[in-house]
Amino acid sequence: MSDPFFFGYGSLVNRQTHDYLRAATASVTGWRRAWRHTPLRDVSFLTVVPAPEDYVDGLIAAVPGADWAALDQRERAYDRHDATHQVSHDLEHALDVAIYAIPDGFHRKPEADNPVLLSYVDTVVQGFLTEFGPEGAAHFFETTEGWDAPVLDDRATPIYPRATKVSAEERAVVDEALGRLRVQIKRE
Repeated sequence: MSDPFFFGYGSLVNRQTHDYLRAATASVTGWRRAWRHTPLRDVSFLTVVPAPEDYVDGLIAAVPGADWAALDQRERAYDRHDATHQVSHDLEHALDVAIYAIPDGFHRKPEADNPVLLSYVDTVVQGFLTEFGPEGAAHFFETTEGWDAPVLDDRATPIYPRATKVSAEERAVVDEALGRLRVQIKRE
């Protein structure tokens, strides 16, 4: 039996944030990416919500030996769902694939007291730029709901625990997109 895979649609798209080496780009239908807040965390973060007509690009990666413990701990605010029949990929064989999502009824739209972290956005977009290029990063912004959420500029001292070092060019992509979306940036 082959290893199961997870589908990452946020920071898990950035290979610098995890050690799952067998990975490939993919997409999942029936879901839409959204910024949400849950009482389990102080800040808002990405989840997927059911959306029959939508799809999300991301990264699938193998979970060696089906050892989900570390990933389940990392994604502790989420439930793991079977997405096997919703995922499209270019690998040569069929895969069992799971996706993480905050359970219905346990999240709400972000507010001023639980902003999105800019270091988190930077990390996610860096992953999309690496895996999908500029068009993929633009698609990330276009297909994610909740950009009316406040974004806390924590770049100087990242709060996001898996923040990656991003280049000036990557920051410029993020800043331009957030400006175009008229996102409210809060300074620390």
